[in-house]
Amino acid sequence: MLDIQKADTSKIDQVDFNNLVFGQVFTDHMFECDYKNGSWQTPVIKPYGNLSMPPSARVFHYGQAVFEGMKAYKDQDDQIWLFRPEENFNRINKSSERLAIPEFPKEYFFEGLETLLKMDSAWIQKGFGNSLYIRPFVMATEAGVSASPAGEYKFMIICSPAQAYYSGEVRVKFSEKFSRAADGGVGYAKAAGNYGAQFYPTNLAKEEGFQQIVWTDASTHEYLEEAGTMNVFFRIGDKLVTAPTSDRILDGVTRKSVITLAEDHHIDVEVRRVSVQEILDAAKSGELKEMFGSGTATVINPILGFGFKGEKYELPKIEDSYAKFFKDTLMKIQYNEAEDKFGWRHQVK
Repeated sequence: MLDIQKADTSKIDQVDFNNLVFGQVFTDHMFECDYKNGSWQTPVIKPYGNLSMPPSARVFHYGQAVFEGMKAYKDQDDQIWLFRPEENFNRINKSSERLAIPEFPKEYFFEGLETLLKMDSAWIQKGFGNSLYIRPFVMATEAGVSASPAGEYKFMIICSPAQAYYSGEVRVKFSEKFSRAADGGVGYAKAAGNYGAQFYPTNLAKEEGFQQIVWTDASTHEYLEEAGTMNVFFRIGDKLVTAPTSDRILDGVTRKSVITLAEDHHIDVEVRRVSVQEILDAAKSGELKEMFGSGTATVINPILGFGFKGEKYELPKIEDSYAKFFKDTLMKIQYNEAEDKFGWRHQVK
């Protein structure tokens, strides 16, 4: 089913794995599959390289593009593991459906991904925190500028070695004006345009000394939704609270895993709307113990403070943080260093 074209030589010897910049170095091979004449064609694994497309390719004009983010891990016995890959596969097809992109076949996805990982296995470094970031994506490639869905698409998977992701101290601004998505929109999809549209308000927040934005709902700006490119959790007392998924909020794989772990460890967790005022009141009373974001790249990212309407609030530093517990627990499962009672690990054989 796969057409495999191996690279003549590897460029891995040119890579300093101790000084990686996230998402800038790519492995020797990539997966590619074209859709035309109403069906997906024979998938190809070929040397990583540039693409050639006409300037009229519809992705450039109407934004038909969606993507996923995944990671592969290598344990001490050189076994390769994925974390809940079916969730990513299902979500990219859900995202595709929202943008009128044809569904990608499951057998193509998993055979292509696993073959790619085995071919480039040397790029997956052992060691807690090291991983291979995997970027599946699909885009409209048909030439033409009429405003209609394309008839041709390209599905690809590229891979980039990654170190333990640490973004430094993170403080966030609660958005007073900008929103990530609206009801009935594409917020639940990993559409490329969702991310392009948030760069400008994030840059404004950075000018004020914040690293990220916590988005508020488009209707009233009274409810908190996502933190930058991550789902966000709040610890009020010993209770963990996060917003429900919706048309506006991404159904994060790490988010779902945190909720499951919380329930399994008898941590009181509530999935409900979270108002700006509730968090302001909790911060002022000392009940707001923690905030953290969750996502594939960072796993869990503690948030040290937040700002709203010119006021800044710092969170306490605590020893028994939920953020540290969830990050350590998740990573031990991902690296095959702990029991996987939920069946989340997927071995690449």
